[in-house]
Amino acid sequence: MTYCVGLLLDAGIVMLSDTRTNAGLDNISTYRKMFLFEEPGERVIGILTAGSLSVTQTALARLDEAAKDRSPDAGDSILTAETMLRVAEIVGDTLAEVSSDIASRMTAGAERASASMVVAGQRRGGAMRLFLIYPEGNFIEATRDTPFLQIGEHKYGKPILDRVVRPETSLADAQKAVLLSMDSTLRSNLSVGMPLDLAVIERDACRVTDQRRIEAQDEGFRRMSEAWSQALRDSFQRIEI
Repeated sequence: MTYCVGLLLDAGIVMLSDTRTNAGLDNISTYRKMFLFEEPGERVIGILTAGSLSVTQTALARLDEAAKDRSPDAGDSILTAETMLRVAEIVGDTLAEVSSDIASRMTAGAERASASMVVAGQRRGGAMRLFLIYPEGNFIEATRDTPFLQIGEHKYGKPILDRVVRPETSLADAQKAVLLSMDSTLRSNLSVGMPLDLAVIERDACRVTDQRRIEAQDEGFRRMSEAWSQALRDSFQRIEI
């Protein structure tokens, strides 16, 4: 499994993903689930993936191939689409097509391979937007009422986001929120694991403004996790019934 989360804020976009992929207790691997496309100053797009690895890898390969094709007869790609809505449509169509292709090759009775994606970004002169793409290719969009979207094992990390994330949340606080959301998930679900990939896209920058990988031995993440645990214990003791 996996856990990925994207935040759409007044100040920009924050995205975080784990990297664990497992096909049973004895087959655990590390695969990147965050993919970033950019033409600095013109547009930037981030994609988070969850679900069947064969589906997500094939879909990303097709999206990347189309983005690199600049021939005169090339169709729309995520790097040439006029709007972020069109980007979401392209990703949705590609995901649905790949899911259908792979399903048609699977033996009868096999579980259908599926995947979902979070797509976020901005083109020059356009608005920042954040979408959740379903396996069938349809999608929903983040709003000011719900400024974050999650895929994968999202239930453990959702409560803190519900309580603290607002459109006016700063990018610094947003990074703290997604990391603590991931920390809660890591503690409760062994199918989600480090290292983590974090990316920040500042409003109107049209490029990735901060990107880093957080390894299991990262001291800053460890301190944050311990401080959060202690804060919860202290608050619990102070509450009266």
